[in-house]
Amino acid sequence: MQKDVHIWRDGNGVPHVEASNLSDLFWGQGYVHARDRGLQMLLMRILGQGRMCELLDDSESSLAIDIFFRKMNWCGHVTDAVEALSENSHKIVASYADGVSTAFALKSPWELKLLGYRPEPWTIEDTITLSRMFGYLTLAQSQAEIERLIMEMIQADVSPEHIEELFPGHLQDVDWDLLKKVKLQERIIPPDVLWQTAAPRMMASNNWVISGDKTASGKPLLCNDPHLEINRLPSIWCENMLKVEERFAMGAAMPGFPGIIIGRTNNLAWGATYAFMDCIDSWVEKCKQGQYYRSKGDQWIPFSQRKETIRRKKHADHEVFFYENEHGVLDGDPHTEGFYLATRWAADQSGSVSVDRIIHMWQVDSVSEAMDCLGRQESAWSFVLADNSGNIGFQMSGLAPIRRSGVSGLIPLPGWDPANDWQGFASHEDLPRAFNPSQGFFATANHDLNAYGRIAPINMPMGPYRADRINEILASGDQFTVADMFAMHFDVYSRQAEAFMAILKPLLPDTEAGRILGQWDLKYDAQSHGAYLFEAFYRELLVETFGRNGCGQDICHYLYDETGTFIDFYMNFDRILLAESSVWFGSETRDELYQRVAEKALDIPIKTWGETRQVMMNHLVFGGKLPAFLGFDHGPVTIIGGRASIHQGQIYRSSNRETTFVPSYRIVSDLATEECRTNLAGGPSDRRFSKWYLSDLENWKQGQYKTLRVGSEKKINFR
Repeated sequence: MQKDVHIWRDGNGVPHVEASNLSDLFWGQGYVHARDRGLQMLLMRILGQGRMCELLDDSESSLAIDIFFRKMNWCGHVTDAVEALSENSHKIVASYADGVSTAFALKSPWELKLLGYRPEPWTIEDTITLSRMFGYLTLAQSQAEIERLIMEMIQADVSPEHIEELFPGHLQDVDWDLLKKVKLQERIIPPDVLWQTAAPRMMASNNWVISGDKTASGKPLLCNDPHLEINRLPSIWCENMLKVEERFAMGAAMPGFPGIIIGRTNNLAWGATYAFMDCIDSWVEKCKQGQYYRSKGDQWIPFSQRKETIRRKKHADHEVFFYENEHGVLDGDPHTEGFYLATRWAADQSGSVSVDRIIHMWQVDSVSEAMDCLGRQESAWSFVLADNSGNIGFQMSGLAPIRRSGVSGLIPLPGWDPANDWQGFASHEDLPRAFNPSQGFFATANHDLNAYGRIAPINMPMGPYRADRINEILASGDQFTVADMFAMHFDVYSRQAEAFMAILKPLLPDTEAGRILGQWDLKYDAQSHGAYLFEAFYRELLVETFGRNGCGQDICHYLYDETGTFIDFYMNFDRILLAESSVWFGSETRDELYQRVAEKALDIPIKTWGETRQVMMNHLVFGGKLPAFLGFDHGPVTIIGGRASIHQGQIYRSSNRETTFVPSYRIVSDLATEECRTNLAGGPSDRRFSKWYLSDLENWKQGQYKTLRVGSEKKINFR
């Protein structure tokens, strides 16, 4: 069927899609995504289907990845989700899929051809699968990891007193003896090999919105800078400009998914961060002979058994069995008698509502309507919003389980007691939200936002430091401009360091390193010696403090270097380290501990922060495998900022792979205009020999912002 679609690039390479109707518009977006990010889309689909061994690389590590994705079963019950789409959304996603398939039929990524793969047509089911993946990786995953870490601490005989101080208020009704009997199959130490793949790590972000009463333009300003993995090419995000008649939407899209995820329309702007909602729980199941026990009726019930056959290119097919009940997938084989964990993610069969809500944002014009629309998203996000009538707002989304009173969800409870089951999901109207807050602004930075809701869906937030810094700046002034927002995006002042240095400064040794650290301006810029020295002290303080009492210093080093534990949940540890006294300090006072650690940690060669913050941006398939002159990889790139600065800059290793949490995309929307100011850690295309492969990277590094706007003075043919 002939499509009335016009596709072109502006001077920055951003694709513009114009059509006379929505069906054709999203056909065009699908076509653009397949041409610009086909490699990224197909790799994600292969991962989600658990077909690495069948289609790409038949190695033992690929087999482990396939088993992980088959266990998550994101392709399961997809037909039900497709049937649950509204009629309009079904039509649009089908048209989007047709656009993708049309592009792949014309030309598919040559990198995958080298591996012998020819893509099947894209389907609605594929978009649903990717929607589930985006909602989990690693958003709910991080919550699951901390819950598993607590289990490991319990089984390592770390005392209840120590664990309670680290995770206060979460250990009620804990059966310590029962949890020690649980057979753990997957462990945080060592982790699985998932992150050796092209799957993106999604974690932290900032967003904030300012009322027109506090801006120079008199209209709201909205800012967002998702902190994701940037040491991969292409960028996780791609930018699109969509237009039907006088209606437009612009901003960041996710390849494989129709619509704009972060951006604006004629009358509305929105940005998203991860909400750190606890929407994943584990239950202890008592098992034997393939069955699980239920106290009601004193009965044993057979598990539902799911057989997965993983095709392999070079080996015999691999069969794996998963055992499931109403609490999710069992972590073990119930035919071997014992206690195991069953784990469920609230949005495990989601997809249709999330897709429908993003598509519906095309026609939303007001903050109040957008709060209702985005609040119904099945995965957990914190949205800030602004409209050109002057309204601003905040809305959390996600399927928040309703648990029995007094239960936070952080500790596994006996699965055989029905009182421990979820009792449905909370309404989005009960989640944290705010409409036209009295202070004239609102910021989210993955911190504790429970105070804004009728329920408390967050039990393990990130620290408040970034949010406090944003709020401090916004409360201190008026007449804010777009340029002020640019400066805030690059702010590297650390409120965390401020809190620690207030204690440490008078205890520093009288050495060159001690004097430099004592004069530090608390900023994590590339030339800072103080940031480097403070981080050396902070790391040693963590290891010395929490390496005692059964945790072990080797484990603490591992958690610091090879996992996100001290990155995602550092506030639990900081709360103890900043306290005047703690059971974790042993026989020392806090000041004695700080002084001893400082003398040890600061006896090192002095470097700049930037010297230690060098990362390579590696190609999804060929990263590190081809000569540098071919240009598939780029770098090294210097990362500024720290864990607690607005410009977050975190680097660590996971499964022998370096990863980062850094602003992957920056966007500022002034509702007084019909444009966005943005930069992207990469470029529009995943084609190495395209001029658009890295075309926005210098803007991203230097803090320069391009302009997205309706129409363009320069139009370039889309190829």
